[in-house]
Amino acid sequence: MSGPGFWDNPAQANKTMRELKYLKNCVEPFVHSTKRLEDLRELTVLSQDDQEFLNQVQEELVQLEAEVNRLELQSILSGPFDANNVILSINAGAGGTESCDWANMLLRMYTRWAEDNNCKVKVLDILAGEGAGIKNATLSVEGDMAYGYLKGEKGVHRLVRISPFDSNKRRHTSFASVDVIPEIEEDIEIDINPADLRIDIFRSSGPGGQSVNTTDSAVRMTHLPTGIVAQCQNERSQLQNRQVAMKILRARLYELKRREQDERMAKEYGEKQKIEWGSQIRSYVMQPYCMVKDHRTDVETGNVTKVMDGDLKMFIEAYLKMKPGKQS
Repeated sequence: MSGPGFWDNPAQANKTMRELKYLKNCVEPFVHSTKRLEDLRELTVLSQDDQEFLNQVQEELVQLEAEVNRLELQSILSGPFDANNVILSINAGAGGTESCDWANMLLRMYTRWAEDNNCKVKVLDILAGEGAGIKNATLSVEGDMAYGYLKGEKGVHRLVRISPFDSNKRRHTSFASVDVIPEIEEDIEIDINPADLRIDIFRSSGPGGQSVNTTDSAVRMTHLPTGIVAQCQNERSQLQNRQVAMKILRARLYELKRREQDERMAKEYGEKQKIEWGSQIRSYVMQPYCMVKDHRTDVETGNVTKVMDGDLKMFIEAYLKMKPGKQS
């Protein structure tokens, strides 16, 4: 970095800076924990069986154990894209207003998780439901190890509750799917032929009001060979929306390419792939009892409110610590 001409190529320089930040985040906590352990060993020797002093050391050890657990989790997050930002999409399932409301609840849950974990959230595209909630939303989540932590959230999420929209107070089951893909860096080759793109310009939709977008600035890109669609309507100009939509499209095409490679490998080794929409990963039960259960790890909690407020730590950590072959 101190060499001449380092900033002559800003894109490469920024990539190096991100790599430096990632490596520092790996090394510095380890060095700090090692030094802290040595300090506690010396303090234990110097305590001379002073119980009050030993109690203080014990408290420090509990904190150190938490640090080491975080280091263990960080060592697992070593995939090629774990350090990347995330494009997270939420789609309501069949069920009308119920599912749209559930999708909106998930949107709030992931937004709260991001805020609690020092991540920046930006809504790239959102389509409101007819009665309540949302039909779908696409978010950008920027932060350290964002994809590494959120990659296990991909799949179908199931809600069981007494519907606030049912005058007879009957219990309803709703579904929504969550898709999580890493944001792909510009230097990764994704060949997109402009002739394969259909670009539609339309007016941004929303609930209305003083700040509603009155210009045709929203952009929808359709990749004709694959049928993959990416759109953005929340930026200030058509050019910005076009740039963000292209970023989403590149990420989705890369994910498609990666999945095709995985499927070829699975066929070679005789494994069967699950159909994603049918792979229910987690249930959120609010009535007749309270429980959130992850069906992959069997981790569960009765504090549904805490989970819906973004506390996903136990589920994320349990998924990451699973054997790679069991993760889906």
